[in-house]
Amino acid sequence: MKKNLVAVLPLLMSSAAFSQTSVTLYGVIDEGLGFTNNSGGSQAWQFQSGWVAGSRWGLKGAEDLGAGLKAIFTIENGFDVNTGGLGQGGRMFGRQAFVGMQSESYGSLTFGRQYDSVVDYLAPLTSNGGTTGFIFSHPLDNDNTDNSFRLNNAVKFSSANYGGVKFGGAYAFSNQSGGFANNRVYSAGVSYSGAALSAAAVYLQANNPGANATGALATNDTNFTASREQIWGAGINYTIQSATLGFVYTHTNLNSPTASVYTGPFGVNPSSLKFDNFEVNGKYQFTPSFILAAMYTYTKGTFAGPTGKSKPKWHQAGLMVDYLLSKRTDVYAQAAYQHVADGTTGTPLDNALIPGAAGISSTTNQVVARVGIKHTF
Repeated sequence: MKKNLVAVLPLLMSSAAFSQTSVTLYGVIDEGLGFTNNSGGSQAWQFQSGWVAGSRWGLKGAEDLGAGLKAIFTIENGFDVNTGGLGQGGRMFGRQAFVGMQSESYGSLTFGRQYDSVVDYLAPLTSNGGTTGFIFSHPLDNDNTDNSFRLNNAVKFSSANYGGVKFGGAYAFSNQSGGFANNRVYSAGVSYSGAALSAAAVYLQANNPGANATGALATNDTNFTASREQIWGAGINYTIQSATLGFVYTHTNLNSPTASVYTGPFGVNPSSLKFDNFEVNGKYQFTPSFILAAMYTYTKGTFAGPTGKSKPKWHQAGLMVDYLLSKRTDVYAQAAYQHVADGTTGTPLDNALIPGAAGISSTTNQVVARVGIKHTF
């Protein structure tokens, strides 16, 4: 058996070299202990996996086809370190699973389960999408800057880098006979990245998200259940030596929403629910190993309920310190505070809920703190 294996290995290696095919194994393991000061009126201590960077492993590959063209693929699994269970609703490759073609001159065209344009272009300019993770995302992650959902059945174009400018878009099919527009999603985005300045703008629309299990946003894999969801926004980051300052604005408009994955059913069915998020964030690298990050988000809501309009407001602030033990391993501590004002919707939206908390607060205030370790490979 050993002789046969020795004989076969050179053939496999020479075949790979001839076709210039590469396959890379990669991943992130993020584990930490979280504290929620109020979850239904009680404190909670929890081990939580993937709150700063989703725990994952994946394979990505490319085959050189010549003339600057490559065949590419990525399959990426999300998992829970504490239980060993699958993430993203129990999907084997729930984070990403796609195949396609890539051109050095024009960009890539890919097919499968993929990120939308909000995640691709704008999220890196937010605090949660850039450095700090889950608990720093906007209320209920209403704009998906923290990847609450991915797109099934998606065709995505991502341009090459043209002097710092990138652009692209995605269309995710409903896969429903007689319902082409039912549970479909389309999005587009553009970004610029220079030596000091980065900027981006995005748009996304989802029709009947969560309407079925086989559409663009499956029933168990969407943020809001609604007849339509629209997100648009823009952001900018500016780096001055060791400091980076940022501002991001996003607007989310939901028609006839009935529930959120974070709160469950609203109990009453508003005709619309809108969020306007204004985030300022900053990061300072004191040394190559020590980083301090902070953010403040003001969110203005408009809830058009059966008895009239309510205008809740969310104030959220967060602070994180991160220490790099090596290029691949770091330890961190972080905390976030949220206060809800003018919450008269008669729904769970009136109480504080930081994404990543153990549950909804029994009051308008909530604090979440966490210490953890993250390793990449």
